Amino acid sequence: MKTVIHNIGTLAGILPEGTLRLEGEAMNNVGCINNAYLTIEDGIITGFGPMDDDCVRGVSETTSHAEADLIDAKGGFVMPCFCDSHTHIVYAGCRDGEFRDKIAGLSYEEIAARGGGILNSADLLHETSEDELYEQSMVRVREIMAMGTGAVEIKSGYGLTVEDELKMLRVIRRIKETAPITVKANFLGAHAVGRAYRGRQSEYVDLVCNEMLPRVAAEGLADFVDVFCDEGFFTVEETDRILAAAARYGIVPKIHANELGVSGGVQVGVRHGALSVDHLEKTTDAEIEALRGSRTMPTMLPGCSFFLGIPFGRAKDYIQAGLPVALASDYNPGSSPSGNMRFVMALGCIRMRLTPEQSFNACTINTAYAMGVSDKLGSITVGKKANLIITKPVPSLAFIPYSHQTPVIEKVLIGGIAL
Repeated sequence: MKTVIHNIGTLAGILPEGTLRLEGEAMNNVGCINNAYLTIEDGIITGFGPMDDDCVRGVSETTSHAEADLIDAKGGFVMPCFCDSHTHIVYAGCRDGEFRDKIAGLSYEEIAARGGGILNSADLLHETSEDELYEQSMVRVREIMAMGTGAVEIKSGYGLTVEDELKMLRVIRRIKETAPITVKANFLGAHAVGRAYRGRQSEYVDLVCNEMLPRVAAEGLADFVDVFCDEGFFTVEETDRILAAAARYGIVPKIHANELGVSGGVQVGVRHGALSVDHLEKTTDAEIEALRGSRTMPTMLPGCSFFLGIPFGRAKDYIQAGLPVALASDYNPGSSPSGNMRFVMALGCIRMRLTPEQSFNACTINTAYAMGVSDKLGSITVGKKANLIITKPVPSLAFIPYSHQTPVIEKVLIGGIAL
């Protein structure tokens, strides 16, 4: 079945075939065609161009609905769906009680030190069946799809025992099998130390390396492995042990780093060839230098900064240094309870002083790269999957983050099929 989207006011996010990420000055540009069309076959983008192109004129004037599905964009933007490369959306219940603690002035670290935070989520998840956990998580998956997310990475890390981590990863596998969007699974057994191992952190690291990882690998449950390498969580040395163990199973590393302090997590991630290092709210020039020439995508999570009232990442400095930057939601119950990537794009502009073009690229092609799917998603490119947002008519790309609460999304297509 062929689909033709016509009367596109602006087709945005066009990149040449083979472009996997944008860095430095290249992040300033968004390829666009005004008054455009786009064609889709079998869920894949097959062509696009200006509306006066002879090809689309012939299709739109002579092709019947039996031969092609015609979608009138009515002058709106058509752009690639957002890719969200950092979420924790498989969790049980919520942590709205901690919201009161935050309002009262307790920090993320103070809540964690009192046995709350991640450990509260682990307690709730332990009591929740796999079926119920899947149903709760699918509510959030459908929510982010409706807001324009077409690919998502989902982490474990609220299990913190062998069986509960496996339960989370099996739920993520079910989401992969049932949700139309692209889903990547990330094993984050080293999110915190489980309650049973309190005061015995080294033994918990042994559990992750010697029991969790072999089981995860045997069932093929994870695309990535992650470690929360930060103050009060896991050290550089412990992170190194876990990533070395994961390498024996061929699992690609990613890192939580520098949310709470300058932890060394960026450097250990780069040494292990991490696909991304995420958070980066607190970094120095040393982290920028460590990332030069690497394959690692620096990924910042402005929703976390917004919700916790902590510094925003130095995205502008990274780009000025010639590096790429990705922005993701960090959707989780404790520090960023939202998966709205349009709001993430807006925070990139409003609080991180990125241009709309830089923020757009950080939320599309670069986040696709940060989850290993930029060869298939993240831009308007012939041969890529047709995961697309169609907006109502808007005056410019800048309007999308500028008026971030105005409901501009008219339609979301996943693989060329409207949700």
